[in-house]
Parts: sequence; structure tokens; C-alpha cells
Amino acid sequence: MERAELSKLLRSTGCAEVRDGFTFLCDPAWGASERTAVASLQKSKIEIQNSRIESGWLCVSTGGTSGGVRFARHDERTLTAAVEGFRVHFGLERVNAVGVLPAHHVSGLMARVRCAATGGEYLAADWKSLEAGRRPVLTKVGWVISLVPTQLQRLMQSPDTVTWLRGFKVIFVGGGPVWSELADAAAAAGLPVSLSYGMTETAAMVTALRPEDFLAGDRSSGSALPHARVALDGEGVVTITGESVFRGYFPGDDATREFVTEDLGRIDERGHLHVLGRRDAVIITGGKKVQPAEVEAALRASGEFSDVAVVGVLDPEWGQEVVACYPAAGKEPDPARVAAAVEGLSAFKRPKRFLAVADWSRNAQGKLNRAALLAAAQATR
Repeated sequence: MERAELSKLLRSTGCAEVRDGFTFLCDPAWGASERTAVASLQKSKIEIQNSRIESGWLCVSTGGTSGGVRFARHDERTLTAAVEGFRVHFGLERVNAVGVLPAHHVSGLMARVRCAATGGEYLAADWKSLEAGRRPVLTKVGWVISLVPTQLQRLMQSPDTVTWLRGFKVIFVGGGPVWSELADAAAAAGLPVSLSYGMTETAAMVTALRPEDFLAGDRSSGSALPHARVALDGEGVVTITGESVFRGYFPGDDATREFVTEDLGRIDERGHLHVLGRRDAVIITGGKKVQPAEVEAALRASGEFSDVAVVGVLDPEWGQEVVACYPAAGKEPDPARVAAAVEGLSAFKRPKRFLAVADWSRNAQGKLNRAALLAAAQATR
């Protein structure tokens, strides 16, 4: 895909902002804090070299592991490599996609890019309308759609929509953990689901499960697409190399073609990746990232907790539920004071539940056993 063609496509999304040779994809729904952070980044006093604009001029927003806004730098070459690998992996000459994810989201962006690069059709669908049962008519064969797990779960509540979904060649599901009940229900309904794995830094998916394997009972994230190589380091951390790997974060230095993720995984005898969880503590709820430390700081500021820890509990609707744990031996927190303390957080970051834990201990280094807290929180669902 040529740069001029990609630039035209980006301008058509309505979320592209051009600054000093770089194009930033921004979320129109960002609040004041995110906008302030973005403005600060865009005004960074950096020496912009022609080579950096040449490779890495497209800045796609990502929460990264910090939960804050930052941008991964891509260009027409990284995105084209991702498109070609996708096309070959699924045997598609042209990609026709129904899009319900926004263009500033890497999966929403790549759906548009795949269609444009292969001469296919992109059909934008309003999520609320689709959820309400107003489904676009598909006049061609071979359509694909990308959904986050919560969207798939909601669409499956309508038998008519399930019938409509069966008409797709592939239904890509990613952006967060897929709970077993949802996967099994989708397979029982005969939906051609592809569980996929990827991120903004890799121009979306780098592994994907073919629908026939999903329907046969495989619940992995599939094998690596032709343009990517996925490996594990000595600690089981997923490492990705390939031509779609980003050029680096804005405004940082150029990155290598190897990206070390924050995910732990295993690769089975078929070469399929199984993502086991994150080596950090980031919670993904409804497709959005929550940094527990930020929530814990707000809760501690209330003065109502002698100690507190925030964990993500598996949830059939949101992927993970934000739960705040505290020692049962301490005082009972005042709900009004706690509510006031978290009022400044985005709604999705606020704990949905508070759990008093009887067995609360820290090791000699002062570290909590978060795995034990998570198990206790999961047991009370």
C-alpha cells in the first residue's frame, strides 16, 4: 500500500491529527487528562530527523502496560506486511469487512487497511444499531468481522444475529481474555470464530486460530501468521519479531524488530500459542486497560484502608472485573469516603466490588501474594 493511499484513508477516518510530519490517530472520546497528555507529547522538544518520519510517521494510540496514553509508530511498510500475512494465513484474495471497532483502535484501523490494500469492501456498522438487531445485509461472500469478547457475548443473545454471524467467513475475537463459557457457546452455535493475538505494537494480530480448528475444540490463539515469528524467552514471556513490529514509541528512539511483550505463554506441539496471562498486573475490562497501582493510590488516599490491592477477576461480560481487596482485620471502609476518592477515575477503572480478605500477609520484601488474592476474589464471584 502506497503512503499517499494510506494517508488518504487515515484522513477519511476523522480521527487523524497531523503534527510536524507525524500523523496521530486520536480517540474523539478522550477526556481532559488524556488530551493534556497527548498535547504534551505532540509538543515534545525533539529533533525530528527525516529518517524517523520516513519510517514510523503514523502514531497509533496504545495504553501500553502503563494504562496511560502513548503512541506506537508505524508506517505503510509495517501495515502492508501485516495485511499480506493476514491474507495468506486465511487464504483471502480480497478482504471484505464489516467494521464495528473505531479507527483509532488498531483492530479497527487494520480492518480498514486490509480492505483498501486488497481492493475489498469496508462496511461501517454502528455498534448500537447492530446490538439492537439492525444488521447490514451482506451481498458478497467471504466477509469478516472483528469483535472484542463482550461484543460477541452481547450479539449472541439474539438468535437472529447468531444466524447472521454464521454467514461470515471469519469472526475475529481479541482485545482481551475469552472465557471458556463464551468460546464453547460460540462453537456450539457453529460460529466461525478465530481467536487471535496481537497488539498495537505489532499492527494487530500476529497469531490467529483458523475457524475449523476452533470448531474442533481448539482454544489457543493459533499459529503465527506468515509475516511474524513468535517465541518464548526463558521465563515464558512472549516475544515477537517480524516486519509488522512497530518502529518505536513516539517520541522515543527507533526500536528493533523484536518486541518483548508483557504476556506469558506456551507453544504447543502444533506451534499454537496459548496465552497464560500477563507478567505485570494490568487488568483489561471491556477492552480497556486498568493499571491497579493507579486505582490503589486513589483508594489509599481516602484514608479508609490500612492496606489495599486491586486485582482483575474473570467476568463473562467484561473479560475482567476490577475488584479491590483489603484486610478483614482492619476497619470497615466508609463507602461515601471511598466513592469520593475514586470519583476522579474513569468509570471503568473504579472497583466493581470490595472484598475483605482474612488471610492477608506480605513477604519479607513487602510484596503481596496477588495470586492468592485473585483466587480469593474469584472464589466469591
